[in-house]
Amino acid sequence: MKKKRIIVIGGSAAGPKAASRARRLDENAEITIIQKASDLSMASCGYPYYVAGVFDDRNQLLATPAGLVRDANFFWDAKRIKALVNTEVTKIDRDNKNVEYKNLLTGETASMPYDKLVIATGATPFKPPVPGIDLKGVTTLQSMADSDFLRKIGDDGEVKNAVVIGGGLIGIETCEALVLSDIEVTLVELLPQLLPFLDKDMSLNVEKYLKTKANVILENGVSEFIGENGKLKAVKLQDGTIIPCEIAVVATGVRPNTALAKESGLKIGECRAIEVNSYMQTSDPDIYAIGDCIEVPHLVSGKKVHAPLGDLANLQGRVAGDNVIKGNVSQFPGTIQSGICKVFDYGVGAAGLSQQGAVRHGFDNIETVINVSPDKPGFMGANILITKLVVDKNTNRILGAQVLGPGDVSKQVTTWAMAIQAKMTVEDMLNLDLPYAPPYSLAIDHSIATAHIMQNKLDGLFVGITPTELKEKLERKDPMFLMDLRNPGEFEVMKIGIGEKLIPQGEFRDRLDELPKDKNAEIIAWCKISLRGYEAVRALMQYGYKNVKLLEGGVLGWPW
Repeated sequence: MKKKRIIVIGGSAAGPKAASRARRLDENAEITIIQKASDLSMASCGYPYYVAGVFDDRNQLLATPAGLVRDANFFWDAKRIKALVNTEVTKIDRDNKNVEYKNLLTGETASMPYDKLVIATGATPFKPPVPGIDLKGVTTLQSMADSDFLRKIGDDGEVKNAVVIGGGLIGIETCEALVLSDIEVTLVELLPQLLPFLDKDMSLNVEKYLKTKANVILENGVSEFIGENGKLKAVKLQDGTIIPCEIAVVATGVRPNTALAKESGLKIGECRAIEVNSYMQTSDPDIYAIGDCIEVPHLVSGKKVHAPLGDLANLQGRVAGDNVIKGNVSQFPGTIQSGICKVFDYGVGAAGLSQQGAVRHGFDNIETVINVSPDKPGFMGANILITKLVVDKNTNRILGAQVLGPGDVSKQVTTWAMAIQAKMTVEDMLNLDLPYAPPYSLAIDHSIATAHIMQNKLDGLFVGITPTELKEKLERKDPMFLMDLRNPGEFEVMKIGIGEKLIPQGEFRDRLDELPKDKNAEIIAWCKISLRGYEAVRALMQYGYKNVKLLEGGVLGWPW
């Protein structure tokens, strides 16, 4: 029986996963990985933590759980998979089913036939076309070499100032890594907010916290990298600001590596990534594509998205490994783009669509709610979580959730990710049987409490107003009566300070005469997390007040 010849182009995450899965299904197949870099199967999501000094052995980024380094010898000895490193595929000859490749160290060229081909060429960091981009000291954090470079800088302790360009996931993680290396960091973002997968009212909380750790400049871009004798000395911004620094890390997103696919005539999709079906099959039935170079459907809207995430790359690799051996038996349905990042002592995560994302994806009847509450009982050392839930009002289907804070964000995002992928509604969440014990959660878990609040809002039991909406009303000088329901001690320790009147919950029924006489006057109420505020709103609505609103999230959700 003829041995099946399988070539995998790309050896970072998705490619080795596909090759390893294929080997487990077919011991006789001839499997080859061709990798442009010198390393294989790198845990690239771990780069920032290596740079920060969380661990010291770089080989941990390349090792199996058992500690074996996944180099070319490992792939041959353990799996009988041939791995060619420092080798670039220069052409895919689809007619003859060959790939041509070049050894980047020797210049030697050769070709190799395939029966099935897997493209896992990944993505490349986008570098803005500004003067000085090639100066020594300007880098990215995309490769092992990049992480080695930045780690050495931290270890040497000679660099005092750095600029990170980009406020997305990689930029935030890089900022933390450099700060933990005792470097003063300025983060520059062209957009008016950090972490664009969050809504603005949520990103403001991240911005407020991050400013306690680093300098943050928004709505400004880089116009020039200024150097001296070929070395970076400063970064000049579009508004003329000059920031002295020895290091600049460009983290302005990535672009899918599609050149090889384009040149071979494979179809490129609307996201400028390789188009594949659910089997990971390209427009050529003998060629599959996986990882950061492809586009996939969004499971909430059905629209195509580019989702360069390590977990998805590995899942897609497994599917492709199945299909190159057994035929099209496994499918990858798509993504809800769940993600999480560490921001010093905060977690920041999301699943599904944000409010602004839902609008972009075509949803036109949306409701949102913000819940600020603990992750577990106070006597167990509770930490605060801030959650924003996005729901389709036509069906009450959960479209997305964003969670941040010092509490257990990972658990919450995981819960919401499962709910979103299962197409659950608010009603499905109300009585969800989640495990409970005081060391881990509240009796009514934060996620379920968020669903309860959403149900109350959908049922008309309160009208909410977000912090950003209230800020806009304040800037317009709209007439409002602002009421804080906390106790005097709480009020003095921490208050918003926007002209609010303190009327403690235990007193407000006896002090109704201090409220506006006009039952149509706008009244906005809150407390620490707006539970007491909600109870006051419910009472006032029953007293005949027609325009009462609850400040969602209360004092702890106020991001200024």
